[in-house]
Amino acid sequence: MGLFNGLIWASHLDPSDNVMWDISPGSFGNVQSFPQIFADFRGFYDDLNGGDPGTGHIVNLNTGLPYASNIVPRGDFTRVLAEYWADGPTSETPAGHWFVILNEVNDQPELERKFKGQGPLLGKLEWDVKAYFALGGAMHDSAIAAWGLKGWYDYIRPISAIRAMADLGQSSDSGQANYSVGGIPLVPGFIELVGPGDPLVGVSNEHLNKIKLYTWRGPDYISNPNSDVADVDWILAENWWPYQRPTFVTPPFAGYVSGHSTFSRAAAEVLTSLTGDPFFPGGMGEFVARKNEFLVFEEGPSVDITLQWATYRDASDQTSLSRIWGGIHPPADDIPGHLIGEKVVVKAFALAESYFNGAQ
Repeated sequence: MGLFNGLIWASHLDPSDNVMWDISPGSFGNVQSFPQIFADFRGFYDDLNGGDPGTGHIVNLNTGLPYASNIVPRGDFTRVLAEYWADGPTSETPAGHWFVILNEVNDQPELERKFKGQGPLLGKLEWDVKAYFALGGAMHDSAIAAWGLKGWYDYIRPISAIRAMADLGQSSDSGQANYSVGGIPLVPGFIELVGPGDPLVGVSNEHLNKIKLYTWRGPDYISNPNSDVADVDWILAENWWPYQRPTFVTPPFAGYVSGHSTFSRAAAEVLTSLTGDPFFPGGMGEFVARKNEFLVFEEGPSVDITLQWATYRDASDQTSLSRIWGGIHPPADDIPGHLIGEKVVVKAFALAESYFNGAQ
């Protein structure tokens, strides 16, 4: 499905659809590997139901006990996830988000400040200097790698691609109306043609045979963000929006590759190498989004939502999911970002360590 994951996944942004998910580390996370070649990207993510192949962790290795269930409305989880990792204007930025996570890790009493999990305990100042230096270097190298590719490929964002393809028509059936080889593929229940008598057809049938989408309805349905929820329903494809604030519809630069995925994977690898442990202190990191307080451009979440991650990689992987649910990146942007971030950090961390060892 590729480009259209975010379009279809946007149908999950409805907190009243009665779909409940267990988002604990016992059910989410623990992705074993990412596709290495483009031909294998298709099918890695669940096109219709959302999510990645991660099956969760059987037990918390720090406690030896299973992770407690964390069952929440899917529509609240997906909306919170998209907002938490958005890191748009006035935020700490995607790279800075991982310094926030580092600070929270450093505040945990379970953390042992041993470089790479070995040797003597370091003082707090020495630990902080080394941690910030290693993470900062990796984030700078990730920025160079990701933005070099963005500038070179100048790749389209979903909002432009989806609207442009839908404007051409449908590409699934040359025997149906509004066919174009460059159009958008039809997916029953998600991407369809406006037929006669459809509520979207218009008073003069002006929208007959246009493309319609079952998706998040967008900011036009939000008058007061403190009380309104846009919900999910059929809309014309020409009116499709990512799940973003209306003043920042989509980042004003190229999509490929995902900076979020590149930064996040590199940062997760730094924290894993720095601590010598792939797991958060105590076996779990958390963020709490309070009921009807956390979301910015519509009301929500409808209940308190606690995002949870067993490992730093799990948090990184949820960053990528957030960008697909948010309609900002397709897997073609995301998966290469993972692979690049993982490669960048090898040399970046080694260089940082060489300074600590006096080799520079």
